[in-house]
Amino acid sequence: MTTNRRKFITGAAAASTAAGALGFPMIAKAQSPITWKMTSAYPKGAPFYMDGPGSATDLAKRIEAMSNGRLKIQVYGAGELIPALEGFDAVRAGTVEMNHANSYFWTGKTFAAQYFTAVPFGLNFQGINGWFYDGGGIALWNEVYAPFGMVAMPCGNTGVQMTGWFKKEIKSVADFKGLKMRIPGLAGKVYATLGVDVKLLPGGEIFPALERGVIDAAEFVGPYQDRRLGLQKAAKFYHTTGWHEPATVSELLINKAAWDKLPKDLQAIVENAAAACNVVSEGWCQKTNAEAMEDLVKNQGVTAKPLPDDVVKALREATNKVLAEAIAKDPVTKKVHDSYMAYKAKFDAWSKYSETPYHNKIQA
Repeated sequence: MTTNRRKFITGAAAASTAAGALGFPMIAKAQSPITWKMTSAYPKGAPFYMDGPGSATDLAKRIEAMSNGRLKIQVYGAGELIPALEGFDAVRAGTVEMNHANSYFWTGKTFAAQYFTAVPFGLNFQGINGWFYDGGGIALWNEVYAPFGMVAMPCGNTGVQMTGWFKKEIKSVADFKGLKMRIPGLAGKVYATLGVDVKLLPGGEIFPALERGVIDAAEFVGPYQDRRLGLQKAAKFYHTTGWHEPATVSELLINKAAWDKLPKDLQAIVENAAAACNVVSEGWCQKTNAEAMEDLVKNQGVTAKPLPDDVVKALREATNKVLAEAIAKDPVTKKVHDSYMAYKAKFDAWSKYSETPYHNKIQA
């Protein structure tokens, strides 16, 4: 064996011994996964909101898979960790890092929150996403929530919702006088100006109240969700205009202090998982609602028809009045309103060349 070869082998052996002795502390120790809690305004097992494509559970699974387990989200249904509508306060306090609900539940905190769920006679699914992702809507959302120490983003959408279930057909504005109706959000304020006695009930209480006559009408979500509650057994008139919620957004609400501690790549994963859920959830609704509506009309004796034109006109006028009063009181709401409506004007103008002719001509 040559001298050079002997030196090489000896040196290699020494290096190997040193690596073995020092190797353990030199290997980067795997970081423990970050574990967050996410509460919901909806009960465990609720379709769309808690189970199925685009749901809170689906969102958590996507985040964990995309992060390769670095960020794990523990999902809690309404009442499991906190009451259904205390997510805003829980996230604000840092009790939980996330909440999955709808921003219009927080209009008591800031009226501007309404615009990030749905505005009566407002933007549809395509339009609201345009405003969010390319029209400054998400940035405004976070500006509104900044004083509360939170950030938010869309993570689901039902598409257009139904006007609701009525024991008697609505034929004129006069039929609203004294009508007892379960209806949340801004739409409730609008109905109230036309004489409706507005009731706020959680989903599980709607059917018994409608069946017993405690209420005369009720709005929930759409054909699939409504049929699941059995509302068609308590009322047979299903008005379809959907004026009040043309596209209803699910909100992912996040504690900002926790958010700021996340590495940038994990923030990007959360944002992209939420955007994916926003799209796939609406797709799921299209299929399930189409199937449910066919069943309701063909097999369960439901009469589905739009509200009369004069009723829709009165609702539009009442909506404009309610919104005008709100923006006059609060500059934050006015800023959001002006942005939303400016985008809507452009979207509507484009739709006259695109979507409207398609629906009026091609589908006729």
